[in-house]
Amino acid sequence: MREIREFPMEGIDLYSELHEECGVFGIYENSRTDVATSAYFALYALQHRGQESCGIAVNDDGVINCHKNVGLVPDVFNRDVLESLGQGNMAVGHCRYSTTGNGSVVNAQPLVVRHCKGTMALAHNGNLVNAPDLRRQLEMNGAIFHTTNDSEVISYIITRERLLSPSIEEAVAKAMYTLKGAYSLIVMSPKKLIAARDPNGFRPLCVGKTEDGYAFASESCAFDSIGAQFLRDVEPGEIVVAEDGELRSIRTHCGGRSSFCVFEYVYFARPDSVVEGVSVHEARQRAGRILYREHPIEADVVIGVPDSGLDAALGYSRESGIPYGVGFIKNRYVGRTFIQPTQGQRENAVRIKLNVIAETVKDKRVVLIDDSIVRGTTCGRIVKLLREAGAKEVHFAVSAPPFRNPCFFGTDIDSRDKLIACRMTIPEIAKTIGVDSLHYLSVEGVQQIARGAHCGFCVGCFTGEYPIKVPDETPKDKFEHKISEKAKRREQA
Repeated sequence: MREIREFPMEGIDLYSELHEECGVFGIYENSRTDVATSAYFALYALQHRGQESCGIAVNDDGVINCHKNVGLVPDVFNRDVLESLGQGNMAVGHCRYSTTGNGSVVNAQPLVVRHCKGTMALAHNGNLVNAPDLRRQLEMNGAIFHTTNDSEVISYIITRERLLSPSIEEAVAKAMYTLKGAYSLIVMSPKKLIAARDPNGFRPLCVGKTEDGYAFASESCAFDSIGAQFLRDVEPGEIVVAEDGELRSIRTHCGGRSSFCVFEYVYFARPDSVVEGVSVHEARQRAGRILYREHPIEADVVIGVPDSGLDAALGYSRESGIPYGVGFIKNRYVGRTFIQPTQGQRENAVRIKLNVIAETVKDKRVVLIDDSIVRGTTCGRIVKLLREAGAKEVHFAVSAPPFRNPCFFGTDIDSRDKLIACRMTIPEIAKTIGVDSLHYLSVEGVQQIARGAHCGFCVGCFTGEYPIKVPDETPKDKFEHKISEKAKRREQA
């Protein structure tokens, strides 16, 4: 379960969160304008996809200026910084949460690469399953890496192909034969803006129309923030090129079976986004409806954990006829730097960020709904708050199946050891977190929540069955190990 999307400080992982990797944005205008500000507003809308670092690169007649740093969008950018980027006709933006590499500024994006055929800026969302092998091959051929993320591997592959190709889009198309895994890319060359999505379509990417050009983004909510019109999703395997005021499509990698991450609907995407033809808000309500059909509970009130549990709770309420109630108030002024230096303060931290409305739950049988249980620690604290507020019974319903397997495609579930569902049965989890009953949405149910979606789904984190071949494990720090850890790995090998 997660409450506030933040990264742990000083080794404290208060909310046992899951994170997606990144949000990407690109804009192409037919005339020179303030594209940096457009990128800023779009990244603000995509902030939920990553809060570790962010950056914007602006293309002014082939000269690319970039500013990036660790922090939230309003921390990294202000009016002076945006003005220093200058005007141009293209920009690329990125907000990051690291599923590979650490959260330092060196791993912030966009990446800017300069080579003999020009300059390229790249923003990436996803995770490559063959990144370690590719990086090893590149290093053996003399490549020098400055970061510890997959995105630099992608930039090397594209640059290598660009040196042998007549155009940047052809270089991207050739690189896609080498890249395996999840990648939604935005690539900016001196004259072109390109969006590319892996053939499985693991992560979202869409196209919008501005007043004088086009835009690409992880989610349609970014277009709303800049007054652009959502046109369509980039298809799995598709390369879309904006050049000379026009869009064109390259489809040499299209036609395979799509495997969109279903958890984008459950939690990652913003409720006001439309993904693969389906409203995320409606999909989450449908998850709640299906959850009730699978697990009807006699209760007096249904509440959701802010924010991702609210829509599913509303759907559960409407399907069951049990009244929907506002059970928690979320403190939205506690930022990512809120830390607890002592154990006693850690125990009380949940009270600072979430507070129960006692009138909603006192002397009532409560159905509590959230999107997932990861490690179980936060669940227990929240259930304790409900008990102390006078809840007579607490029944926990989860709008996704149990996490039992690592994700290799851009979510930081990198070890079964961290997942409570791998260590305990459902009754044992219920006892541990202190609820009267615990219920999960089935795998079949979660695949039905996005009715009418233009895609298939990846549910590997629930089933262990993945749409492509995956390694045995992909630790978050796969590109950086202490000397003692390297020796241990060699001994194990």
